[in-house]
Amino acid sequence: MKLFRVINHVKIVPRWIIFSLDLFVAAVTFLTAFALFHNFQFYTISPNEFATQFLLCIGATAISFSIFRLYSGIVRYTSAADSIRILSTILFTIIILFALKLFGLAFRAPKFIDSRLIIIYSLFLFAGLITYRTSIKIFFQYSKTARKIKKNTLVFGAGELGIAVKRTFDHDLTSNKIIVGYLDDNSSKIGKSIDGVKIFGSEELTKVIYKCAVDELIIATPSIPPDKKSEIIEVCLEHNVSVLTLPPIKKIMNGDLTVNQIKNVRIEDLLDRSTIKLENEAVLEQLRGKRILVTGAAGSIGSEIAKQLGQYSPQMIILCDQAESPLHNLQLDLQENFKDQLFHTFIADVKSRERMKILFETFRPHVVYHAAAYKHVPMMENHPIEGVKTNIFGTMNLANLAVDFNVQKFVFVSTDKAVNPTNVMGATKRIAEIYVQSLNTKINKENKTGTKFITTRFGNVLGSNGSVIPRFREQIEKGGPVTVTHPEITRYFMTIPEACQLVIEAGSMGEGGEIFVFDMGKSVKIVDLAQKMIKLSGYIPNQDIEIKFTGLRPGEKLYEELLNDLENTLPTHHQKIMIAKVRDNDFETISNQLEKLLEITASQHNTNIVRQMKVIVPEFKSQNSEYELLDKHREVRTS
Repeated sequence: MKLFRVINHVKIVPRWIIFSLDLFVAAVTFLTAFALFHNFQFYTISPNEFATQFLLCIGATAISFSIFRLYSGIVRYTSAADSIRILSTILFTIIILFALKLFGLAFRAPKFIDSRLIIIYSLFLFAGLITYRTSIKIFFQYSKTARKIKKNTLVFGAGELGIAVKRTFDHDLTSNKIIVGYLDDNSSKIGKSIDGVKIFGSEELTKVIYKCAVDELIIATPSIPPDKKSEIIEVCLEHNVSVLTLPPIKKIMNGDLTVNQIKNVRIEDLLDRSTIKLENEAVLEQLRGKRILVTGAAGSIGSEIAKQLGQYSPQMIILCDQAESPLHNLQLDLQENFKDQLFHTFIADVKSRERMKILFETFRPHVVYHAAAYKHVPMMENHPIEGVKTNIFGTMNLANLAVDFNVQKFVFVSTDKAVNPTNVMGATKRIAEIYVQSLNTKINKENKTGTKFITTRFGNVLGSNGSVIPRFREQIEKGGPVTVTHPEITRYFMTIPEACQLVIEAGSMGEGGEIFVFDMGKSVKIVDLAQKMIKLSGYIPNQDIEIKFTGLRPGEKLYEELLNDLENTLPTHHQKIMIAKVRDNDFETISNQLEKLLEITASQHNTNIVRQMKVIVPEFKSQNSEYELLDKHREVRTS
């Protein structure tokens, strides 16, 4: 073991030593080739003939080694590329020797080197150089892991990326990973080997885990469908196998793959779904050359909408938010990714009608995507005044200005919490929905070809600012505990890009007045989500990292409403987008109710504010909140 420690600290040797070793191998191979050529009958060999041919072969070889700089490579990292360079060097040596032989024949030099000896020597030299360099490489690989706890690693994907993964670990002296097999779906590869490592079918995953005592699996294929990826990760988690993944191909293609780029798979990969197919031509036709306003642009949803809008060649994208630094960073990122697209930032608060009016007067947008809102349920339960001002009256400001300035389409980003709301935040979004819908109805009744108001609803998005997944990840990094409000709480999840794609698609198909809801897939138990995140981080739930239940927060539901219930929705041409069936509201009635709400808001009285919200939205029934008393009083009055 001491020997291995010494070997692992051996520095890269000087080039002259490599050159000398290569020449030593060349001398040994010439002696072997010369003896074989003479059938080992040494008494027939002329010393003069041997010396001449030895010097010619070694001299020609030394020249080739110098020209092709064979000594410049690091022997312990020998690869297939080095084999090609060795072959090229030997071919050049053969050319030199045959050129010398040609001159010898031309000048009638006696007993010049035989052509057969040149060929035998060249073959032996190639085999000798490859053998000694590969032996040194294998010896260093063995010595680096001799004292380490080795991890048997399986690679999913026997393509170029899979091979690159193996070569990366082979070249890294600090790695303790041993590639014990490949998995692949290509039947033509199954049963074959790469660098002596066997390729198995992906359906054999469980069997291979046991057979090869697999500790880790690396997903090394960009084309794996999300469902297949999720299935593989689930099997690995069941058998306590860590799952690693590679960065996007673009990042790898810009440089060599490094060990640091291979990281633990993220929960977003497990919950990801198949790519959405959009009607890009229809969207492009509506948005090309238009001025588009995105409010809440610095947020998770707003920034992704702005990013996706960049591919539809609008004339200008106006990025509006009150958060200065995130807005500045967003503009820099967008300008870097869309160099020919014009972006303009506008710092403003949607609550200020005067400031927003200046925005509309200056840029006169054709399309508005309104994503600015307060969204955290417990925070709004404690501060209903701010929720009402921003989510309701901020939306009113923008909607009214959109009508005044003849905006073509107004796309309002709402939430699933507006469905039968149980909290202030959800109720504010529902009231905002009611206002824009009733305003759209009023415009239609007046036979005006004015602004078309479209509402989109969806649930939780993976990785959004302040959402459960970043919080869990931060808690895991700190060593726990991971806090879950209730063991039975469930939520629907969608990735941010998917949600924003659907927002843009729904906005293009909307004719005004619709509330579009998205297919959120299956609901996810939050405690299961926490357990999977802990396992994906390489820990054992409730052993390495504790899961702690803290109780439902104010206004929080155990279960979100099912958004794609066929009894409450109508289908559209897009299978993931449906139209919600909701009651119509009279614009004058809702306007009067909102005027009263505005007066109450000025009084700064939270309870009265929430009471008026419950008048506007009769289905708003508080849960786990101090405002449940209002519902009880209402029941007493109506009974």
